[in-house]
Amino acid sequence: MSTYSLARGIKQTHKPGENPWSVSRMVALLILAFLAATWLVPFGWAVLTSLKSEADAGASTIDLSPPDGFSFEAYRKVLTAGDIPAWAWNSLITSVAITFITVATSALAGYAFSRLDFRGRRWLYAAIIAAIIIPPQLLIVPLFRQMLAFDLVDTYWGIILPQAFAPAMVLILKRFFDQIPVELEDAARVDGANRLRVFWSVVLPLSRPILAAVAIFVFIGAWNNFLWPFIVTTDADLMTLPVGLQTVKSAYGLQYAQNMASAILAALPLVVVFLFFQRQIIKGIATTGFGGQ
Repeated sequence: MSTYSLARGIKQTHKPGENPWSVSRMVALLILAFLAATWLVPFGWAVLTSLKSEADAGASTIDLSPPDGFSFEAYRKVLTAGDIPAWAWNSLITSVAITFITVATSALAGYAFSRLDFRGRRWLYAAIIAAIIIPPQLLIVPLFRQMLAFDLVDTYWGIILPQAFAPAMVLILKRFFDQIPVELEDAARVDGANRLRVFWSVVLPLSRPILAAVAIFVFIGAWNNFLWPFIVTTDADLMTLPVGLQTVKSAYGLQYAQNMASAILAALPLVVVFLFFQRQIIKGIATTGFGGQ
């Protein structure tokens, strides 16, 4: 970023009468720049290692410019050793399905907790909170037994259904719905709209930023999930990308360059998603109230 663009950004964001080059703002910018660089160092190191030969990647010395030069040999071996397109397609199908089901059910549940007063509401809300506290690893055995009972092992639904429930997202959406003025819904009810119509035509359009943020976070979590797809699938044709890449790494043994190349290939779609939807992510995180509250 050039000095001009940085100064222009500061000039546009500071309050009237506030010095854009004050010591506190400069210290804050330096701290943020340091944190950003700290977050980028591991990713840069992974990219650098993936472009080395296995001999250079496993060397005891640290060389930013490897003696054998940079190459895409690690990527070529990973791509030719496994069925990357099929695994990526499986990850895309399951992640999109998990995201759609999770956002739909979480939005409906969050709206019900926010607006409806039904019998057992407090107990059900307490169960949602308890579900956040329980470590998901404790549920693996009973979930797997259920998938066996319903004959869903080695199927897409066996991967999707156990992941299509996110109690934390229910609470996030419920909190957002609480801040939407009830008067807007009452006006729609006066015009003859039923509860479902109000939810679809009034509440959801006002909730687009938070829904987009929830969808992106759920998609990222589903795409990166390794443990459950690894347990519930044994068919290579149904493996997701993290599981499939793990089999490639296991076949090669400890290969640092190929391991890093696999990690970069698995993370690349998520980087693309973030670059395209970063505005929605930031807006959803920053949305703490309604109408500036």
